[in-house]
Amino acid sequence: MHVALNAYFWDRPHTGSGQYTRQLVAHLRRLAPDVVLTLVYPQLPDGPPPEGVPDGVGVVVVPLRPGHLGKVLFEQRGFPAACRRLGATLAHVPYFGPPLRSPAPLVVTVHDLTTLLVPEYRRRRGARLYNALVSAAARGANHVLTDSQASKADILTHLGIADGDVTVVYLGVGPEYNARAGNSLVDLAVRRKYDLPDFYVLYLGGYETHKNVVTLLHAYTYVAGALGEEYPLLLAGRKPEGASPAFPDYDDIIERAGLGRFVRWIGYVDEADKPLLYRGAEAFVFPSRHEGFGLPPLEAMACGTPVVVGDSGSLPEVIGPAGFAISPDDPRAMAGAIIALVMDEQQAADLRRAGPQQAAQFTWERTARETLDVYKRVVSGQLLVKNDH
Repeated sequence: MHVALNAYFWDRPHTGSGQYTRQLVAHLRRLAPDVVLTLVYPQLPDGPPPEGVPDGVGVVVVPLRPGHLGKVLFEQRGFPAACRRLGATLAHVPYFGPPLRSPAPLVVTVHDLTTLLVPEYRRRRGARLYNALVSAAARGANHVLTDSQASKADILTHLGIADGDVTVVYLGVGPEYNARAGNSLVDLAVRRKYDLPDFYVLYLGGYETHKNVVTLLHAYTYVAGALGEEYPLLLAGRKPEGASPAFPDYDDIIERAGLGRFVRWIGYVDEADKPLLYRGAEAFVFPSRHEGFGLPPLEAMACGTPVVVGDSGSLPEVIGPAGFAISPDDPRAMAGAIIALVMDEQQAADLRRAGPQQAAQFTWERTARETLDVYKRVVSGQLLVKNDH
């Protein structure tokens, strides 16, 4: 079997699609060394070659034009053409960007339908056209993978794809995310790097509207009143450059709420530093309204950090009984959960034990094994071929 994978997000490991693509390829290579894997990598003029490609995995470079049009042309023309030249027996697009026509049986991973379901992301005509294009292409794929039962329900409802054509394959968490104490000198260096306080509550993720960080800030007005400056909220991840329909004006919200002394931006966090950041937090809060899976709360649980999440989408599936699932529209309840985790040592200790046990159910090895099973079923003809090859 020769699998060609769309590697558009390969060099974007800070994104969920980038992490998924890298982990899937690495674990498929270990699990099934007889399967030929080739990354179809789009490269801008004078752009860097892909980094971190596992030994034995091939790379085919396809020239990429700048901008959104360049991305669409790569997905719809460049990737299928490369699959044809390779003679691939299977094509896999590991994000919601499949081609309308594929020269090989096609598998697409639709992590979620956020761009379809959140009104703020549908306002531009270009976004609506792109959503229509990839939705039609997904309907023509041989099989759809998705990250959770919640996402599968959305796909069945909004894309009209049959139940038997969609398989849930959960994502995983790596062994570096664990509750064990690290090297004290390394930990000290990381704490100094981000100027971490002794105690803090953590958010780490994106800042698009659907991530619902605004409700977390409203919740923190109550937390700050109860706990004061000793337990600041740390906002980790790239800070938006400005306000837009997709990105609220966070600085204005923080100022108007009087949270300047209680909220700290620490910026982008290197992947290697995330485990310590999670382990040092009194609680990790992830209030997202739409999530296909939710890697950050899983990583936090694996590190033994109590988590509070929004009770929508996939997040209750991921945390199970090992955390608090709160209405994303209820800042008072969110604040109550945070305060309880800080003040109630026994409850926090219970969740610190339960989190790693829950997280242990989600491994990248399992993700690769179940994905490989779908590949084999498609190639063997057990799953209906819908594309014109």
